[in-house]
Amino acid sequence: MQSNPADLVRTILSRKGRWGIAEIAFWLMAAATLFFVPERHLILNEIAIVGLFALSLDLILGYAGIVSLGHAAFFGLGAYVAGLLAKYGLEDPLAGLGVAALGAAFLGFSTSFLVLRGSDLTKLMVTLGVALILGEIANQASWLTGGADGLQGIVMGPILGLFEFDIFGTTAYAYSLTVTFVLFVLARRIVVSPFGLSLRSIRDNPLRARAVGIPVNHRLVSIYTLSAAYAGAAGALLAQTTQFVSLDVLAFHRSADVLLVLVIGGVGYLYGGLIGAVVFKVLQDIISSWTPQYWQFWIGLILVLLVLAGRERLTEKVRALWPRSKSRLMDSSQPLQTKPAREI
Repeated sequence: MQSNPADLVRTILSRKGRWGIAEIAFWLMAAATLFFVPERHLILNEIAIVGLFALSLDLILGYAGIVSLGHAAFFGLGAYVAGLLAKYGLEDPLAGLGVAALGAAFLGFSTSFLVLRGSDLTKLMVTLGVALILGEIANQASWLTGGADGLQGIVMGPILGLFEFDIFGTTAYAYSLTVTFVLFVLARRIVVSPFGLSLRSIRDNPLRARAVGIPVNHRLVSIYTLSAAYAGAAGALLAQTTQFVSLDVLAFHRSADVLLVLVIGGVGYLYGGLIGAVVFKVLQDIISSWTPQYWQFWIGLILVLLVLAGRERLTEKVRALWPRSKSRLMDSSQPLQTKPAREI
């Protein structure tokens, strides 16, 4: 038995931080696609970018309970920053990626004080409003962004000065997959830390979290800023690997699509965004090849059937594959068991 609650929490967090067989297999399979399906690297690159974008939204929605309908604001800003830097001289992909993430993080920090005020409906409207404002600014500033014609003339240098981007998308996919993996590992470490545990307590009961001494507003601002940086990095990857940026990166459907990805994959366990991205992009690719004009209808129908079938039951089965899943599910559904006060 644990000697005190602190030791119990430390043991649980340590157990959650271990990598399991299913997780290792997942990333080994992702790495294997670099060698065994070279003809699909272009769509796999899109999946990696969408997965990172969904991961960024899961950080605030699944772990902090912050709803957003305008997450494309950070995605689009990151894309334009990376594209403009490359067009006007900074062709190094990693430098552009870092600056784009910092720019999106600054926007997230600046708007977090507005987003975190009020109810969920207020948050939805504020996030949507921020994305719409940025979209209109990008449209009007055509001298800078290219407007409706898009930002053209983007030329990317080789990654680390060694790996040139190719027309088959192999370098682009390897780059996007590596960045997604590194940022995933960082996010995974954060959510199984005491900081991540405090976010879950805020999500479940912010009043009680504040009562026990958790700085609720500071925690929410921090995770919102981090989530914005992740979304900006995803947008930068899109701009760098396609070497083109259009107003589409700030469109409402970007935010709606990433929400749909999380609905498919599930929220609150990081892999939901990655799995949802795979399912969504594969379905989109297959269905659009059958019916190019009506693929959205079939995606919507599948979504309705998924909800009617009980998405939670399906995603719980997927979540059960990840390391120490049984204890994770028990930890999320049951309070910590501590000794009575007379025994401490």
